[in-house]
Amino acid sequence: MLMGLIIVGVLIVLIVLFLSVITTAKAYNYKHTVDPLETNPNLGEDGWGKNSDKNT
Repeated sequence: MLMGLIIVGVLIVLIVLFLSVITTAKAYNYKHTVDPLETNPNLGEDGWGKNSDKNT
């Protein structure tokens, strides 16, 4: 009885581990995209804010 419970527990752990690895691998393969910046009157010609400090 105890041995069967241990086997079932180990199988559950292995299944959860397998599914976690698959999910993580799919997440790392996902290609993120970034929308282009809209025309913003507060940005200067170089893309920085007109009143921002570039050295920070």
